[in-house]
Amino acid sequence: MTPDTRTLPIGKLRGLQSCASPRGTFTCLALDHRQNLRKANPRFVDDAELSRFKLDVTAELAPYATCVLLDPEVSAAQAIAAGKLPGEKAFVVAVESTGYTGEATARRAQIIPGWSVEKAKRMGASMIKLLVYYHPDSPTAAETEAFTAHIAAECLKYDLGLMLEPLSYSLSAAKLSSDEKRYVVVETARRLTAIPGLDVLKAEFPLASDSPEQDWPATCADLNAASRVPWIVLSAAVSFDLYLKQVIAACQAGASGIAVGRAVWQEAVPLEGQARLDFLRSTARERLIRLNALCQALARPYTDFYTAEAPFDWYKTY
Repeated sequence: MTPDTRTLPIGKLRGLQSCASPRGTFTCLALDHRQNLRKANPRFVDDAELSRFKLDVTAELAPYATCVLLDPEVSAAQAIAAGKLPGEKAFVVAVESTGYTGEATARRAQIIPGWSVEKAKRMGASMIKLLVYYHPDSPTAAETEAFTAHIAAECLKYDLGLMLEPLSYSLSAAKLSSDEKRYVVVETARRLTAIPGLDVLKAEFPLASDSPEQDWPATCADLNAASRVPWIVLSAAVSFDLYLKQVIAACQAGASGIAVGRAVWQEAVPLEGQARLDFLRSTARERLIRLNALCQALARPYTDFYTAEAPFDWYKTY
């Protein structure tokens, strides 16, 4: 055990084991998108069409990821019921409603009505994912921290892993500059990963997509130093070629892997039928295999952060 290693409850550790590679790295196939997919393809306004797309992607790509991130509305239960999610493949399920409430400069998150951490545990999820919109200087920052702490406490209660996805936003009408994004993403990691019960940080790349590559290593190192938990880098719909370079920089700085969605499968969104399957079975599959190999080789295993204890009478107080 290293000096920074934390002891996890046995259920949380098992969830991490299920979602990671044998070496302890993450290649999470992200398919929890809802509103942005409906906007990208008008057919997806129909729940059945959106579900069909997600189940196609799950069936074709899940075997090449370490786990799959799904939503509870049109994909998680449906993928299980239809046999599209391999039985041996762990899944993470989202708990938040898509979008946000409140002002654009003071955003609030909420749980999907009728959904809960307890229900995610009952359906067999290995972890839950919570998305929050967060800016450390926003008027709603403290409220978001309290909301996150409440969900984290629920995850501790049910011994279920928690993956937190904080998304940055601007406090003005202007888009965040690269320097502002660096501050927000790094400071967000510093503050939110201090919350007990948070297990994995699903982080944005901490610079704008057009930032000079020579700035990447130091900025990713800042994010790594700020995070108290394993962090994985999301793809945010950038091109595959750009994301590939971001993943290398992040993993070399200490990231434990990735949560990748549109950078792998976004060209399949307008496709139907055999054309969709052909793309998923060729280009998308090759992309995910390449990313997984990178994470296996370069990412920092979560076991550098966590261990568990199991004395022979552990069950008496569990």
